[in-house]
Amino acid sequence: MAAGTTVKPVRAFTWSEAGTTDWDLVQQCIVGDEAACARLVTDYQRMVYQLALHLLGDPQEAMDLSQEVFLRVFRTLPQFRGQSSLRTWIYRIVLNQASNRQRWWRRRFRSHQVALEEHVENHGELPENRRHAMPDQVLQQNETAARVWRALSELPFDQRAAIVLREIDGLSYEEIAESLGIAVGTVKSRLARARVNLRGALRGSSEREG
Repeated sequence: MAAGTTVKPVRAFTWSEAGTTDWDLVQQCIVGDEAACARLVTDYQRMVYQLALHLLGDPQEAMDLSQEVFLRVFRTLPQFRGQSSLRTWIYRIVLNQASNRQRWWRRRFRSHQVALEEHVENHGELPENRRHAMPDQVLQQNETAARVWRALSELPFDQRAAIVLREIDGLSYEEIAESLGIAVGTVKSRLARARVNLRGALRGSSEREG
């Protein structure tokens, strides 16, 4: 993450906009309804893991982070007041935890991101229908995806988060702004910088391989 850049802390929301289903589920979890807690995990565990994997690039780290996220979710559910959707609120927790974990890596022992090619090998390339692709096409797609993941890992965390939320998870500018705790205009400018830097990283990768 660039110096001085951070994801704003999760704040307590006031009830106004979240759906009744979210609100009911939260209230059931707060009073200790085990079935409701299990449903919350089931509903959001894939989303949390995939976002963590896209941000960190390491399946084991993503799994560990997912567990941390749900522990924090259940500890802080009483702070949820519904101004945003439950999904967006959980997105922000994932982003905070991933940002903290990356800073810890840099302070302690990690000098570089775990190779994201492992992500491609274990989970497939960027979303694309390849059921009818020929073997050489699949290989080319995998190689392209590996370059994209490597380039993503070179971006500052704030830019990588914006790109992942927009281009992979498909969030709106407003949802990204809420998740990152920034203005919509800042989201757009951050995405513009991220795309420029991503193209530059991809060009550099192509030149090194050429």
